[in-house]
Amino acid sequence: MDSGWRYRIASVTGVIVLTAVAVAVVNNATVQSVVTTIPVLSRLPTDPPTGSEFTFELLVTIGVAVSVFFPLYKPRPRRILNAVTLAQKRVLVAALVLATIGYFDYTYRLPRLTVVLVTPLLLVTLPAWFVWIRERPPSSGERTIVVGDDLQVIEEVASEVNEPLLGYLCPTNAVRTRNGTAEAIADGGTSTGGLERLGGLSRIEDVLVEYDVDTVVLAFEHADRAEFFGALDACYEYGVSAKVHRDHTDSVLTADTDVGMLVDVEIEPWDIQDYILKRAFDVVFATVGLILLSPVIIVIAAAIKIDDGGPILYTQERTAVFGEAFNIYKFRSMSPDEESATPVEDDENNRITDVGRVLRRTHLDETPQLWSILVGDMSVVGPRAVWTAEESLLEADTRSWRQRWFVKPGLTGLAQVNDIKSTNPSEKLRLDLKYIRKQSFAFDLKLVIRQVWKVLGDVLVVVRAALSR
Repeated sequence: MDSGWRYRIASVTGVIVLTAVAVAVVNNATVQSVVTTIPVLSRLPTDPPTGSEFTFELLVTIGVAVSVFFPLYKPRPRRILNAVTLAQKRVLVAALVLATIGYFDYTYRLPRLTVVLVTPLLLVTLPAWFVWIRERPPSSGERTIVVGDDLQVIEEVASEVNEPLLGYLCPTNAVRTRNGTAEAIADGGTSTGGLERLGGLSRIEDVLVEYDVDTVVLAFEHADRAEFFGALDACYEYGVSAKVHRDHTDSVLTADTDVGMLVDVEIEPWDIQDYILKRAFDVVFATVGLILLSPVIIVIAAAIKIDDGGPILYTQERTAVFGEAFNIYKFRSMSPDEESATPVEDDENNRITDVGRVLRRTHLDETPQLWSILVGDMSVVGPRAVWTAEESLLEADTRSWRQRWFVKPGLTGLAQVNDIKSTNPSEKLRLDLKYIRKQSFAFDLKLVIRQVWKVLGDVLVVVRAALSR
């Protein structure tokens, strides 16, 4: 394939067409009659669906296959064995998903025979398709570029890269630092250290696709610049590996075994299956929570309005993945003129309203954040999202603070269930990084159970105090 987009179109089209053909073949009455003569398959019913039932079965199977093959749509060089192995793993994941769907008795149930027969067909045809359209690995190895803002740093970092480099990206106003003095390079120069300049930092996404880049080596003078995390964000979006100078490891997540001048960045700590499962759990949790708590939400909104007539919600800008900002919503718990991000104890009556005190003690003031989870700005479990204006202060007090940016912020997490707040940034960071290292879906469920139990306990305390009056 000459173009990354041509490869993407071909790979997705191949998955759709081959899956559709496989479903059509296995639902042929003659085929099912023949295969059920095999003793193991003879116990499965032969009742090929027709009409709307067949359409449903076809769309479900295609939808699952297209979804699980998402990581293979990136046009990167792959050897035959790697292409076959990766494709077969995805087919097995699809089969597991289809088997799970078939377990439930919907109006149009997915027949078990379909899953049993489609799986071996796709185990052969889809790997063969990805082998045929795959990008041939160049003899020079992986495709690597350098991205930075200082030409001297780019030259130094490029000298540490073992693989041949395609070129580098840097701003048009990039400089070369010599003996502490910055020398401007006209238009950023056309080459440095024998490398071709591929464009400015704004072209990183185009270059990643156009050159089918496998690895980006970051060569910024400082790792606290927005461009540094912007480049990491691009690598995250396009599934490209990233490396940084070991002096910048405080700002990124890296493997514990990394040694040498350049270290690998763990851009996506979650495997794609875990990520999909986590996102599905987020959607279900937020949807169910909003539905079940809808009567409570109405009562709270009315109580806040009756209490002082002020706005019901409080909006605050917080920091998410790779430093991007988003707005969270909370039920207002302070008087309108006093609402702020500064931590406030519940006994400060001059700032917290009567309704707000109850909301804080029962954690119901955070109920609107379920909407942020539903739309994807937050997750149920993750590091606590910090007020954007507070980030710079916490970074100055605590090294490695920005490592928290590699995971979507959460409504609860390891720091939250242990009552650790931003007023204790070092301990908060320790627990957040511990969560990032240990994170798994099972660990998330454990933290959710602990948080729910904690909230129920706090609600019970409030109820008892109200009844004792």
